[in-house]
Amino acid sequence: RVVVCSVSSPERLNALERWIQTHWSVTPHIVRPQVEQLGVKNLYHRPEQLGADRWAALIGARGLTVQAACVVDAGTAVTVEALSAKGEFLGGTIFPGLRLLRDSLAQGTQAIPAAEGNVTDCLGRSTEDGVVAGTLFGLAGAVERLIDEYRRSLGETMQIFLTGGDAPALAAHLRVSATAVPDLVLKGLARIAGSL
Repeated sequence: RVVVCSVSSPERLNALERWIQTHWSVTPHIVRPQVEQLGVKNLYHRPEQLGADRWAALIGARGLTVQAACVVDAGTAVTVEALSAKGEFLGGTIFPGLRLLRDSLAQGTQAIPAAEGNVTDCLGRSTEDGVVAGTLFGLAGAVERLIDEYRRSLGETMQIFLTGGDAPALAAHLRVSATAVPDLVLKGLARIAGSL
């Protein structure tokens, strides 16, 4: 069995599906957001527009807790999702991740280089350090604000799950306790695969 979760273009997804069928003689199951699946109810206005990766992460989170949850996925984009104790995906936010934030500064200005800096604190002592500190502390602040907003809706017992490639860097600067689950999307895919 092959289970695929992708937010790539339909053309690439179709090419992958054909390759799998040709080389492995298996028709892959392409994960697509549902109205309801495995204890998660999708309250998006148009459920099919939710990213498959976000859907899989929510399914993964629901497999880890029956409490309200906030799923923070810090990758190319950062998503912060609200999942009620009833399993309702109430919605979420999407904004640029660290690399996109830093690249946008380098591309949108002439004096800010794309070089990496050091982030020991938020007092950057070079332009590079300022960019790294500003994007990292700014991202952490934005995530904390969203978590605070979600707590107002979901309650104080909300669990916070942190995943994605930039999760370790972000976790070091968050002032809230979050459970690191590096493979949260894969946990969701495993739950989906097990239900087929």
